[in-house]
Amino acid sequence: MTKNPLLQDFNTPPFSQIKEEDYKPAIKEAIQIAKDEINAIVENPEAPTFENTTVALDNTGNTLDRATSIFFNLNSAETNEEIQKIAKDISPWLSEFRNDMILNEELFKRVKTVYDQLSVLNLTPEQEMLLDKQYKSFARNGANLNEDDKAELRKIDAELAKLSLQFGEHVLAETNAFELLITNEDDLAGLPESAKEAAKELANSKGKDGWMITLDYPSYIPFMTYADNRELRKKLAIAFGKKGFQQNEYNNEQVVKDIVTLRHKRANLLGYKTHAHFVLEERMAETPEKVMEFLNELLEKAKPAAQREFKNLEAYAKKLDGIDQLQKWDGAYYSEKLKKELFNLDQELLKPYFKLENVIDGVFTVANKLYNLQFEEIDSIDKYHEDVKTYAVTDTDGNFVSYFYADFHPRPGKRNGAWMTSYKSQYRSNDTNERPQVSIVCNFTKPTQTKPSLLTFNEVTTLFHEFGHALHGMLANTTYKSLSGTSVSWDFVELPSQVLENWCYEKEALELFAKHYETGEVIPMEYVEKIKESASFHEGMQTLRQLSFGLLDMSWHSGDSPETITNVKEFETNAFAETKLYPDVAENCMSTSFSHIFQGGYSAGYYSYKWAEVLDADAFEYFKEEGIFNKEVADKFKNNVLSKGGTEEPMELYKRFRGREPKPDALLRRAGLIDKN
Repeated sequence: MTKNPLLQDFNTPPFSQIKEEDYKPAIKEAIQIAKDEINAIVENPEAPTFENTTVALDNTGNTLDRATSIFFNLNSAETNEEIQKIAKDISPWLSEFRNDMILNEELFKRVKTVYDQLSVLNLTPEQEMLLDKQYKSFARNGANLNEDDKAELRKIDAELAKLSLQFGEHVLAETNAFELLITNEDDLAGLPESAKEAAKELANSKGKDGWMITLDYPSYIPFMTYADNRELRKKLAIAFGKKGFQQNEYNNEQVVKDIVTLRHKRANLLGYKTHAHFVLEERMAETPEKVMEFLNELLEKAKPAAQREFKNLEAYAKKLDGIDQLQKWDGAYYSEKLKKELFNLDQELLKPYFKLENVIDGVFTVANKLYNLQFEEIDSIDKYHEDVKTYAVTDTDGNFVSYFYADFHPRPGKRNGAWMTSYKSQYRSNDTNERPQVSIVCNFTKPTQTKPSLLTFNEVTTLFHEFGHALHGMLANTTYKSLSGTSVSWDFVELPSQVLENWCYEKEALELFAKHYETGEVIPMEYVEKIKESASFHEGMQTLRQLSFGLLDMSWHSGDSPETITNVKEFETNAFAETKLYPDVAENCMSTSFSHIFQGGYSAGYYSYKWAEVLDADAFEYFKEEGIFNKEVADKFKNNVLSKGGTEEPMELYKRFRGREPKPDALLRRAGLIDKN
């Protein structure tokens, strides 16, 4: 066992040394190490104190955290059948271990003893937050239940862990299973050369003649946006929309129903009305009622604009091509054409200015100007795939800040989308400030034989978004690991990511990196103006789309009796009723591939994207007032938000940065939903 690389005393993950057969024995051993650490706390003959109980408990499980972070990150970014099988085996172990800890009566007694002394302990705000969160993690998750109910909770948690994995595997399998091979070049009319070249190379890589389109975003999005062939767009859109909704082994309908039913049962068992009530108690929004009020208020403002935009788009499609009824597979296509006509702005014109390497340099330069960070690409640490880039991050005094991993292109073993994660959190141990190891994973257009990776503007904002999360992890400066970096309220976690997207629209920032990949020419300012002008194009429809996802999430998780839901599609249709613009597609269902809420951590939390938009628009308005690279404002944001993690209540941190609570006006102005003056 000592030879197992996952159990060695490593700093950065030893990817190249790890074999698949190492995971199960390492995680089994790491669980035992964590149990021994917990037993040492329980069996301590001294009276419970903040140090020997609260801090000691926060320090447990380091070996397990490191091993599982490596494993589950690879299960998302570089998986295969064997890793998926291992995930199924170890998920119940981890669920059982967590329940063993939460439901350990003697441990809870010690935690509660310290918590009951909170008023006389004279703790710092960070120490108070640690104790409060620790106590609630027990009390909210079953520590006060009787033995029968504890056994029931264990059963539910093990089943939920299994179902969540199953859901994700089904979506990935459906994504990988679909291939559209095009052999007639006429069917590619409208598609940019770069997309055609990528499709050709993909077909060649699979030993086929022609052009291959898949459901991976860099393949799917250009086709839906540019391809003139309406029937093929329809075919692709339907394939995309029916992931997990086909009568095959990957159908997720029962999985969805089982997940929401079990979450509801779990919430009831713990004394909460619904899963949403349970989740939101520890969020800025606090209650399902507040979330619904927030979503409906935005819906009221956005719906008239969205309906106007949709009517205009329909009229435009009818005028252009005689389309009587706009369908979902027409939206991106005609929107792009209309946008080009209105603003004379073509995404393909912009792409040569957004070479991936230049955009990476750009986001690094922005981070340097704001937060004094420097990035050096290194090859001295291990990586899990040759595509991954690794960097050492330092401050301007040369102090080490973080390691940074970046993984940019799609592969068969990688799930769709983009996310930030970490291999090690920042925390303080004795006199050492342990620095974090942060990673972002994306699915951007690959380089081809004739062109480098050229990003769409949407991909540029995605990179800035994920890098905003990364900064939250890198700049963490807390004492306790459980409060570090992105360990914050779920409806606060999107603020650092979403606020950074704003720099992509500013001339001062774009001039730093938006340079033509062949000529080196800086992006023409007329393009920058057009990017800004078009930023709120179809914002009503975009807002309605985001609100529809939030409302669907709340429908699944705030209802009284989900076990009575028999038809997933019907339920979803009702949830979408107030936000519907396009005709329904009978073969499609979003819930069966809605990974954010059924596999990720966004259940009863999807609203947080919009919630954080209110915060980010309000925060960026402050930067705009003082200058987008103003050091004083940047320092305030770094010192009160980015470095603080979850050490204090998010609203208090925000007010300390902004001087007041956020107002929604900035978001509505930016979206063009109210007058800009």
